[in-house]
Amino acid sequence: MPAWLEGKRSLVVGGGSGIGRAVCDAFVAEGARVAVLEKSPVKCEQLRDELPGAVVVEGDATAIESDRRAVDAAVDAFGGLDTLVSCVGVFDFYRGITDLGDDELTDGFDELFRVNVLSQLLVVKAAVPALRAVGGASIVLTVSTSGFYPGRGGVLYVGSKFAVRGLVVSLAHELAPAIRVNGVAPGGTLNTDLRGPAALGLDEQRLDDQADRAEQMKRRTPLAVSLDGADHAGSYVFLASDKARGITGSFVHPDGGMSVSTPPPR
Repeated sequence: MPAWLEGKRSLVVGGGSGIGRAVCDAFVAEGARVAVLEKSPVKCEQLRDELPGAVVVEGDATAIESDRRAVDAAVDAFGGLDTLVSCVGVFDFYRGITDLGDDELTDGFDELFRVNVLSQLLVVKAAVPALRAVGGASIVLTVSTSGFYPGRGGVLYVGSKFAVRGLVVSLAHELAPAIRVNGVAPGGTLNTDLRGPAALGLDEQRLDDQADRAEQMKRRTPLAVSLDGADHAGSYVFLASDKARGITGSFVHPDGGMSVSTPPPR
């Protein structure tokens, strides 16, 4: 059978680890050519070693200049761009409004919303001209189960992911019919490098470092599963493929069934 993304030219933002890296691997396996924008120099080198056919650009997605360099590199290498995927994010480790001091709230908001929300807007803005130049282009943004249900993060993270959910719907409306825009809303994910904002002193704390996290995730999901990036990557493949050509402004929820779960205990 033909590969789902045969001939597709893609840019994955934040593709150096976790869900983003799994998306890169899945896209390559399904026949796509892949360019990556990644902030970490170490992860960039790993990508060059392990995905020799990929175009790897080192840069910060919160800077429009980096986003435009990555789009230009993809277009120069592939002759065009069919798909944009954004997987950039930071987590607030469940900090509530009463857990944050006045300065922490202001500075944490600025950093977390800049990374989780503004970066996605900037890379979309950078990519729109190239995506409009081809037929059947698509954008897939990373939301989260936190963009639909409270209790899956703190007030800043949940707020930012609700904002990304709004971006998907607004951009789908604005960019139709030339570009489809959809979102993937993963639940908890194993084997990521998801960290917190430096403004809250959490930039060296990794969500994946929590003890017994896999078992905790199983207990929280109706399907009793603990999922990793590879489990989520198929949702991105589907939304980027022509099999989803009639879908825009929608969300896929690889979250173990959170929508039918009881609220988490306080």
